[in-house]
Amino acid sequence: MTRRSCPCGLPESYEACCGRFHSGAAAAPSAEALMRSRYCAFVQGDAGYLLRTWHPRTRPVTLELDPGMRWTGLEILGTSGGSAFHSAGTVEFRASYRGGSLHERSSFERFDGAWVYVDGEFPA
Repeated sequence: MTRRSCPCGLPESYEACCGRFHSGAAAAPSAEALMRSRYCAFVQGDAGYLLRTWHPRTRPVTLELDPGMRWTGLEILGTSGGSAFHSAGTVEFRASYRGGSLHERSSFERFDGAWVYVDGEFPA
């Protein structure tokens, strides 16, 4: 059996990388790690994780993911803040899917000690 790298683009297996955040075994230690794990949640179709890691003030009541969407890759374009020494951070990324890509600059904050997604903007 071949060990596949995590869909977020890091070389570790899904279980050792984003899977531990999805299962609740660990919390993402940085805004970038949370962003990568949220991308993986889109790949896996895990709406529950996406809602749990969304800031309560901006979180939608429900989230319906398109089962036909096929995410094909993640590229981190830049980060600002978002480490253990920060209370906020941004991650700019490009997420590719079959037929196109999404370019977003996402904002993250610490909430109850954990990193959460706040919102995103789409740079021109």
